[in-house]
Amino acid sequence: MSKARSLGILVAAEISAMSVWFSSSAVIGDMSKEVALSPLAAAFLSSGVQGGFALGAVLFAVLGLADRFDPRRVFAFSALAAAACNALLLVAPIGGALAIAARIATGVFLAGVYPVGMKIAVGWGERDRGFLVGLLVGALTLGSAAPHLLAFFGGADWRIAVGAASALAAFGGLLALLCRLGPHHAAAPAFSVSVLKLAWSDRRIRLAYAGYLGHMWELYAMWAWIGVSLAAAFSLRMAPEAAEAQAKLVAFIAVGAGAGACIAAGLFADRIGKARTAIISMIGSGTMALAAAAAFYGPPSMLIIIVILWGAFVIADSAQFSALVADAAPPEAAGALMTLQTALGFALTVVTVQLAPFVADLIGWQGLFLVLAVGPAAGAIAMLGLREAGARP
Repeated sequence: MSKARSLGILVAAEISAMSVWFSSSAVIGDMSKEVALSPLAAAFLSSGVQGGFALGAVLFAVLGLADRFDPRRVFAFSALAAAACNALLLVAPIGGALAIAARIATGVFLAGVYPVGMKIAVGWGERDRGFLVGLLVGALTLGSAAPHLLAFFGGADWRIAVGAASALAAFGGLLALLCRLGPHHAAAPAFSVSVLKLAWSDRRIRLAYAGYLGHMWELYAMWAWIGVSLAAAFSLRMAPEAAEAQAKLVAFIAVGAGAGACIAAGLFADRIGKARTAIISMIGSGTMALAAAAAFYGPPSMLIIIVILWGAFVIADSAQFSALVADAAPPEAAGALMTLQTALGFALTVVTVQLAPFVADLIGWQGLFLVLAVGPAAGAIAMLGLREAGARP
């Protein structure tokens, strides 16, 4: 099997498997019509996956599952388990403890999909790894956008969207078994607590972490709540039903726009530098967040264009932060340091996704966009410091 064909299968599997990530966020409005969800329950349904993923990332790394077993089988098992956990939303009381636990478990198992898929991808090359990592992050992005499209076609019946996402994830798990491992596939460095002090003592790694946290401050809060915030904006100028339908479609396009941007950023990063690519992306996403706040009460067409651009910029730099840590870290410490970076980033998203609806209640969705812009601003400053500290071009 050729490299292109194997990567194509892997990308399709990744897109399908990651479709369960935002399956509850995409239909939270429809769920609320059936059962009066409190802001706390709605936030837990949306943030539970992030918390589970942070826990799962550490668990999979410490146990070395992708090294002890065939990573394609780890991917397949994890995707099938995530699909089953997501399907529990169809029978669990809406917003209840079982539903929230199912979302956390879904996140735990997705930690065996995205990072493991990236491990398989980088086994196919060395000089083009910026592109390969960007390809997988692009697949993650398109998969994360999929629930909004499923919700759009499912209409007011949220169970159609949730069931379809689970079916896609199961299909993705089985599909992963068909791809091959590349010639550069090798065991990743073992997780070691002793090397984690480098996350603070090495200035380059510390700044790469800071940039990543600024990126994550904004990313998942935007992805999780963009559909709800757009529905609120559109309802000012159209009927509620039309506003909700249009918000679902625009949310899919906006999140999905990041898929192509990730691939392009991966190519540019290999040429102009990872830190510089991250700076450009974060300046773009922060600017679009501010522009979305300014356009919130304006014509829907203007807000739609801004939000789609925001969706492209907000994820484009994601792969570069891990690559920067890998560049700065000793080879034997890279795996542990990237695992810690991922865990901290997704732990932060639990807070931002959880707090977003409460912030919106206090200062409005327009005000929330302003708060989210703080993350990329801080991240861009960290990346400027990293360039001065001697990040690899």
